[in-house]
Amino acid sequence: MIVVEVMGGLGNQLQQYALYRKMKHLGREARLDVSWFLDEKRQSSVLAGRKLELSWFEGLPMECCSRAEREALLGKDSFTGKLKRRLWPKTCRIFRESGMYHPEIFAMDEVYLSGFWACEKYYADILPKLRESIVFPRKSRMQGNGEDALFARNAELMRKMESETSVSLHIRRGDYLDPHNAALFGGICTEEYYDGAIRYIRERCPDAHFYLFSDDPGYAREKYRGKEFTTVDWNTGENSLFDMQLMSRCRHNICANSTFSFWGARLNENPDKLMIRPSRHKNGQEAGPERMKELWAGWVLLDGEGRGI
Repeated sequence: MIVVEVMGGLGNQLQQYALYRKMKHLGREARLDVSWFLDEKRQSSVLAGRKLELSWFEGLPMECCSRAEREALLGKDSFTGKLKRRLWPKTCRIFRESGMYHPEIFAMDEVYLSGFWACEKYYADILPKLRESIVFPRKSRMQGNGEDALFARNAELMRKMESETSVSLHIRRGDYLDPHNAALFGGICTEEYYDGAIRYIRERCPDAHFYLFSDDPGYAREKYRGKEFTTVDWNTGENSLFDMQLMSRCRHNICANSTFSFWGARLNENPDKLMIRPSRHKNGQEAGPERMKELWAGWVLLDGEGRGI
């Protein structure tokens, strides 16, 4: 059996789910481990509390491992078991992601896979099947009188996006401005990167209309003015996943170094879509330009100066 750990935000959860589905596609017995979301100590170690957002999609096929199945690979969850895993890691069957792409995992069996698995090459071949399975909720996640109004507003915008040359543009600030995260993810999606991405789209689609998605909508609205820009700022809290749905309905996508917007682009069904992402996901990335082109086939990769690699 192969068990894939699920952790982090929605974009990361979808990548872990996609790897699980790839293993199933290859005929492997696979399960998901969602115990990360039940561990209060782990939750307190991240800047923003996370929920199992995979469970919010309608009818998403997924099978979770039992505690016994997890412990068969990792050992007991007791203090002694955890100490044993830390001091003698070879006593458990765990593989931890340490690079951008690990093809060796497809030859493994009886293993617990822990990582984020962002690389497109892991599951590019099954993305059409994933698009069929990932069905967004048909109502707001937040209770209240505005529930139907929010759903109707999103539906109206999706119709508009599908009738024009719409382009999603994602700007992530929020937790990326924290000193620790800034050291890891900062300085990548520069103003020059976004200028280059917008220029790339305009050269091919002069009538493009850009829809801005950001956890700092005030910044986005102030930075990008003009009739060709619209800031989408009403999907908040547990309704934030609807921003991903709106991104997927645009004809083209400009991503941040964020798995959230990667999935907005991946779920886009337009066969002629342009998907733009930064050539680096985080600082210290080891993969060079040629390797990135191989691992992210079909994407337009721009550096911090807005130039293609």
